[in-house]
Amino acid sequence: MKRPLPTVAILLFVLSACGKQPAQVSQEVAIPGVEAAGERTLQEVAIADYPKVVLSTDAGEVVIELYEDKAPLTVRNFMAYVEAGHYDNTVFHRVIGNLLVQGGAYTPDYRLKPDRGFIRSEANNGLRNLRGTVTAARRANDPNSAGAQFFINVVDNPQFDFVSAADAKSQGYTVFGHVVEGMEVIDGMRNAKVGPRAGIGDATPVKPIIIRQIRAAKTP
Repeated sequence: MKRPLPTVAILLFVLSACGKQPAQVSQEVAIPGVEAAGERTLQEVAIADYPKVVLSTDAGEVVIELYEDKAPLTVRNFMAYVEAGHYDNTVFHRVIGNLLVQGGAYTPDYRLKPDRGFIRSEANNGLRNLRGTVTAARRANDPNSAGAQFFINVVDNPQFDFVSAADAKSQGYTVFGHVVEGMEVIDGMRNAKVGPRAGIGDATPVKPIIIRQIRAAKTP
């Protein structure tokens, strides 16, 4: 009689498709040639150790983790702007209290900063535009037009999720990060007084909400 294969329990940390914090899932995997005398050991395996950035504003700091495995091109593009200091002394120029806050393009006097050009969409990566997620902004009629601008969803926004490649609207917007600390700072922006501003839009804060700096978080 053949002896059954021994097993080891591997604890995997997996990121759920809804963009929440990693959940712990226990899974048994048969591994040939391991003799454990009937005992099972537990091994911890970290699947993803996501890099983080610190977004410093006049209202406080926000820590964002970046899903470089799900949106590698978008994260590289974002970090290129971070490392170049592009976001220093820019503003959140669009604030819609029941939708999102958007920034990365304008100085406090609302002059448009030059960017590096467009990148292709990675919206079909399984991530959803849930509250607290960070998403690449783009032109409404062109899914492959993300540049320096980004927005933070302040509510769940399924209308921004990838559905199909049928048209620009159905292709959605690329989620590439998630706020892990300081969401209360973002929530504080939702009540900002806004109004129309020529060339920018109808939801521009009357008093600029300034991003002082975005920098890579220090690793422990």
